[in-house]
Amino acid sequence: MTSEPRTTPFRMPEHLFAELAAGGGSAQAVAFLEQGERARRLLLLRTLLDRLAAVPTALTPTAEAWHVVKEAARRAPAPVERLLLAPTTGAWIAHLLRRVHGTATGPHLWAEAGRLNALAVAAALHAGTETVLRVPLHDGALPLPGLGLARLPGAAAGVTAGTAHTRAGELTLTGPAHDRGTARLTCRPATAPVGAAPSAADAVWLPLRTLTHTTPSGPVAIPLEDLDPYRDLDDPLPPARLDDDEAAAWQRQFDAAVAILTTGDGPGPGRLDPAMIRSVVPWARTSLLPPPPPEVRVSASSGDAYGAMVIARPASPLALAEALVHEFQHSKLAALIHLFPLLDDDRAERYYAPWRPDPRHLTGLLHGAYAFTGVAGFWRDRLSDPEHAGTAAYHFALRRTQSRLVVRTLLTSGRLTAPGRALVGGLARTLDGWLREPVAPSALARARTAAALHRTEWRLRNVVRPSGAPAGHLVPPGPGADTVPLRPDRTPWPDRRTHAFAVRPADPRTPDEHLAAGDPAAALAGYAEGLAREPGEPHLLAGWIVARAALDPGPAGRRLLARPERVAPPAAG
Repeated sequence: MTSEPRTTPFRMPEHLFAELAAGGGSAQAVAFLEQGERARRLLLLRTLLDRLAAVPTALTPTAEAWHVVKEAARRAPAPVERLLLAPTTGAWIAHLLRRVHGTATGPHLWAEAGRLNALAVAAALHAGTETVLRVPLHDGALPLPGLGLARLPGAAAGVTAGTAHTRAGELTLTGPAHDRGTARLTCRPATAPVGAAPSAADAVWLPLRTLTHTTPSGPVAIPLEDLDPYRDLDDPLPPARLDDDEAAAWQRQFDAAVAILTTGDGPGPGRLDPAMIRSVVPWARTSLLPPPPPEVRVSASSGDAYGAMVIARPASPLALAEALVHEFQHSKLAALIHLFPLLDDDRAERYYAPWRPDPRHLTGLLHGAYAFTGVAGFWRDRLSDPEHAGTAAYHFALRRTQSRLVVRTLLTSGRLTAPGRALVGGLARTLDGWLREPVAPSALARARTAAALHRTEWRLRNVVRPSGAPAGHLVPPGPGADTVPLRPDRTPWPDRRTHAFAVRPADPRTPDEHLAAGDPAAALAGYAEGLAREPGEPHLLAGWIVARAALDPGPAGRRLLARPERVAPPAAG
């Protein structure tokens, strides 16, 4: 790979765009997106190199480090290409560009710029070339992108400069020692599969561990990235090495998730070849204790780090498989946005998103619609699985309904470009077809109830409620009723119902459980009791409104659900 400009324009074939617009995408379509990401990465890197040339540094100058990278690329093009297209490289470039433009902060700029030198060292190791580079050390540690972490024994604390010498795949690293002498190490950096890496606490080399699985074309190794400072979606952060047992748990969960993902055929929405994942970043936990929750509590991705996904490990392989699909959908859409202007977004956060506690802007809505269309497809593929069919029917029904609602918002916003209309129109056709597919009545009823509960509680917590109506009645609309004034005091709130309604309760006790079991009368009484103790509490009031609407499914009930913020809480007693 070089930084020379590419003159051939990108023209995505219509059939590949149609695949992606439907929410899916064949290997050929994804490969095209990766070509676009490659071109964008090179453009951003060229811009960054120009800006870094003027940064004062105690390290080898940027131009010399980049020459080492290009020389290594000539000798070992494939591994150096992977290195420069790695998610952590993209995150570093984006972060440094923000720094040089004054919109981000971090450690000494020369040290962050020196990441290029570390990248050059990693490239030289792959190519087996000999080079000597001055590199930044953090408490004596040198992160080598795509390989792992070298740690000088007895090194000086803080940010210092060291010297890296590579020859025939071997690294010799020297730097200041804490006793004012020189610390030194020699090793042969390489990654290691989970379970094969040494676990000695004082090891001078911590290899990047990989999640491995076998495909028809051979074994695939996906980085389990817990070392690189640019593995997160924002500012650099220190290593958070997983315990050996936690890393092994990741491999077991990943194996089971891959087995689930490989049961679907074709490039439809919700299908994911795990080989397309570029890295998995464990979030928050580094050991087996406390036990993880059954579902994924946190997952995230970034357009700057294509193919990477930050995930809090769940106890359920099914939940992990869903999260992998969800986050890869975000990566695909981010790559599309880099190729096409899809919408004219004023970035005003005023729209309802069925999977968020807060108002969102149009770009966020588009990302959510695309991701959850893939999630709906994932659950659709599980409908024929006897082990998961019950919960799959609920999640499929819920996510197709919620995604179609957001697609309608996007289509009526008036802010989509021609490619944006084509993309969202493709999602609409996929979802409209799915909405005609039969789903078990009990699961469908719970999904519709859960969707109504989320929207109702969202409006109660985010939309200004007029005053002046009798208890339990709609507040008459006033001037400007077509607008949605948002509350200035809104705060995050937990969505306790989306997962709770996935299974019909066998012995309902709480108002939510009565509602999930299809008994709105018992639920209404329970919510009223709760509201007598906590008047106006949004979670209880949302349940009360939905239960009341279920008992009166005519126009009056629909009006309650349409503008729940105009409903005054029932009087105590």
